[in-house]
Amino acid sequence: MPPDFLGSVPGPPPQRGVGVIAPFDLALDRELWRWTPAEVSLYLTRTAFVPVPVTVEQANLVSDEAAVHGATRDLLTPEPEVVAYACTSGSFVNGATGERTLVEVMQQAGAPAAVTASGALVQALQLLGIGRIAVATPYVAAVTDRLGDFLDEYGIEVVASMGLGLLGQIWKVDYRQVVEIVRSADRPEAEAMFISCTNLPTYDIIGPLEQELGKPVLTANQVTVWAALRAMGLQAVAPEQRLMQAVDVPAA
Repeated sequence: MPPDFLGSVPGPPPQRGVGVIAPFDLALDRELWRWTPAEVSLYLTRTAFVPVPVTVEQANLVSDEAAVHGATRDLLTPEPEVVAYACTSGSFVNGATGERTLVEVMQQAGAPAAVTASGALVQALQLLGIGRIAVATPYVAAVTDRLGDFLDEYGIEVVASMGLGLLGQIWKVDYRQVVEIVRSADRPEAEAMFISCTNLPTYDIIGPLEQELGKPVLTANQVTVWAALRAMGLQAVAPEQRLMQAVDVPAA
């Protein structure tokens, strides 16, 4: 008989789960995992494809209530502790009411807890005590303007914003382009910088940008994973980023 090796092999660690509803064009799944501790698994699903460019229309289509309800149901079998809607524009396009409705839809579908990318941004800004920000986005102006309107409902002033005007393939933007648009958007009166869109890569440049600008730099994927883990009483993996250094009382 072959030797019994199981006594020397550790069992798989117990896993906790986050369900993630991503827009159909998300290409940065790996970036979401980089903030995720080893004991947490991400269960991803995508909204249905819609043949329109990255505009206000697309943001409305990917945040359709029936689609989000169905996507949440698709995620429930592995028993996530929280479901995150990981689309920034889809969660701010219809203002604060629209964002709250998405949370309610996910909860009604069976999510034990729910967060959205834009709601996570508001959580982070409130925790940090920030009321004035600059914004860098890959969007056309009409979408970027909706972000400003959303934040205004929470008393958060966008002192400057800069968009790349892209209608698709946002994931192909490289770090150099992101840094350039952040530098163009920053203003001395901005207390923080927000880089919008979960399809824009940011993980490795957050810390260096915070050192250069002398202020917190928040990004869509960062705050989404942070808020989901916060709802579980856990910390995201990125100790050099200012958001992770903030004194916080976990929600769970």
